Amino acid sequence: MTRHELREQTFRILFGMEFHRQAEEREASLQNYLDETCEYELTDEERSEIRDKVLSIVSREPELDQAIDMASSGWSVRRMGRAELSILRLALYEIRYDDMVPVGVAINEAVELAKEYCSDEAPAFINGVLAGLAKEAGD
Repeated sequence: MTRHELREQTFRILFGMEFHRQAEEREASLQNYLDETCEYELTDEERSEIRDKVLSIVSREPELDQAIDMASSGWSVRRMGRAELSILRLALYEIRYDDMVPVGVAINEAVELAKEYCSDEAPAFINGVLAGLAKEAGD
């Protein structure tokens, strides 16, 4: 599976978890996706990588949301679409915590996901928010 496909599966899980607030429901959503919903035959390594990344992002949600809130002038995370917010969380996590993903790649991949899963305005919005966050981080 390509890096893009792994990222897309991670996004899909994060998006699905947005419909569940209780930890047990979110864990069940994650497990259900990995066991039944995912259209790919995942290796144990891929399954573990996706699971670890999702859980790491979820554990940092308050911090990621605060940064996104501050960078998205005029838009709070409560007003954002679930898909857009999931993409922003994933990309910001990669920018801040995943040394294997260059900042430009994280931003580009987020824009590509937005083109596929969001409204026509979302790619520019996501690009702007992430560019500001990357600049703030000194990248």
